[in-house]
Amino acid sequence: MPKTCILVLLDGLGDRSHPELDHQTPLQVANTPCLDRLATLGGTGLYHAAKFGQPLPSENAHFAMFGSSKEEFPGRGPLEALGADVPLGNDDVAMLAHFTSVLPTLEDELVLKYDRICGTPAEIDGLYSVLEGFEKNGITIELHETGGMFSVLTMRGDVSPHITDSNPMVDGRFISEIRPLAAYRDDPATIRTAEALTEYLRWAYQQLSNESQNKLRKKQKLPTINGLVTQRAGRLKPRVFMRDRYGLSGLLIASGVMYKGLAQYVGMGFHKVKDTRDPGNDLAQRIEHAANSIDDYDYIHVHTKAPDQAAHTKNPKAKIKAIESLDRGLAESIEPLLANDDVLLAVTADHSTPSCGTMIHSGEPVPIMFVGNGVRRDNVKQFDEISVAGGALGSLRGDEIMHMILNYLDRARLAGIHDSPMAQEFWPGDYEPFTIE
Repeated sequence: MPKTCILVLLDGLGDRSHPELDHQTPLQVANTPCLDRLATLGGTGLYHAAKFGQPLPSENAHFAMFGSSKEEFPGRGPLEALGADVPLGNDDVAMLAHFTSVLPTLEDELVLKYDRICGTPAEIDGLYSVLEGFEKNGITIELHETGGMFSVLTMRGDVSPHITDSNPMVDGRFISEIRPLAAYRDDPATIRTAEALTEYLRWAYQQLSNESQNKLRKKQKLPTINGLVTQRAGRLKPRVFMRDRYGLSGLLIASGVMYKGLAQYVGMGFHKVKDTRDPGNDLAQRIEHAANSIDDYDYIHVHTKAPDQAAHTKNPKAKIKAIESLDRGLAESIEPLLANDDVLLAVTADHSTPSCGTMIHSGEPVPIMFVGNGVRRDNVKQFDEISVAGGALGSLRGDEIMHMILNYLDRARLAGIHDSPMAQEFWPGDYEPFTIE
C-alpha cells in the first residue's frame, strides 16, 4: 500500500457556470488531458472544507483540510504574523492591515475609495514611518510590514480578539466602526480593545493625511494613501500538531506568508517557492520537489494560487488559461509519482472562487480525486465539478479528507481501539511497551 500522500492543491479551482461559456464552469471548458487521465485512474468526488454553500477563505479551508478543529483556529492575523516572523505573545492580538485611499464625508465618516492602491517604495517607507509608536490605556499597537502596502497589526496589553473588522472590502462603502462582537459586548477587555483600535485608526488617518508624500500626491491630482483598514483579528491558541493527531510528518510547499505561518502552527515543514508568470512550470517544479522529498515526509501538500488569482480578475477566460497551464505542468511532472507504488496522489482545491459577480469566494464544493494502489476506480472520465459528482468518493467534508488519507495509507485507527492514552487518529499509536517488572 502507499506510504506517502502527495496532495496537489489547485487553490480556488471550483467555479460557477457562466453564460459566455455555454453555462459551463471554466474547469469544464478548459482542455485538461492530464487531469482527465488521472480521473480515469482513481476515485473521484466532491469536497467542501465546511458546509455546502459556505464560502471559506484559504486559511480556514486549509486548517480543516489539515484535520485541525475549529476550536484550535487562531484567526488569519496570527497565522500571517507567524509567517512573517512577527514576535507574537500568547496573549497578544494580531490582525491583517493595509493602506487604502479614503474620503471623509461631511458627517466625519470615511468612505473606502480604493481598497487596493499602490505606492512607490519611498511612499511606502514614509507611510510606515509616520505610524510608529502608539499606546492607549496600557495597550501598545504596532504595525509590521509584510509586503508593500500590506502588514500585520499587533496589540499588546489587556486585549481581546473578539472585535469587528474595519475593512468593508468593497470600494464606495463606509469604513466599518470597530465594535465588540455581540457575545463579548460586555467584556471589559474587548471594549478596551475596540476603543484603543478606534483611536489608533483615527490617529493613523490624521498622520497619513499630513504625510509629505500624500501632500505631493494631492497636488499631482493622485488619490492620497490616507487610510488604514483592519480585519480578521485573532490570538494564538492551544493546538495539536499533525504528527501527534494523525501520525504524519507533513511538508507544505507554497509561496505565501500565511502558508508559512500555517505550517508552523500545525507542525508541518515548509518549503517556500516563488510564483512566476508561468504557473504550469511553477507547479511542475513544486511536484518535482515533492517527489524528491518522499523519503522524509508522509504527507506533502503542493500548493498553487494560480486559479484563485485568475478568478479574482472576474474573467472566466483568464481562469481557463491558468487551469490549462497547470494541466501542462502536471503532465510534465506527474509520471514519477504514478510509477511509484509508495505514493498516494490526491488532487483537489480548498474552495470555489467565482470568476464573475461580486463574491470573493463562493460556497460550492470542489472536485477531488485520489489515485493509488487500493483506491476504488469509478467510471468518471473528466475532472470537473459536474463529472465527479457521480464518483465513488461521494461528498467529503472537513477533516474527512485527512481520514481518507490515513485509510488509503493503511494507517487509520479502528474505532474503539485504545493503544495510546492520547486521542490519536492513526494506528498503531504512540504508546509505551508493557514490561514484566
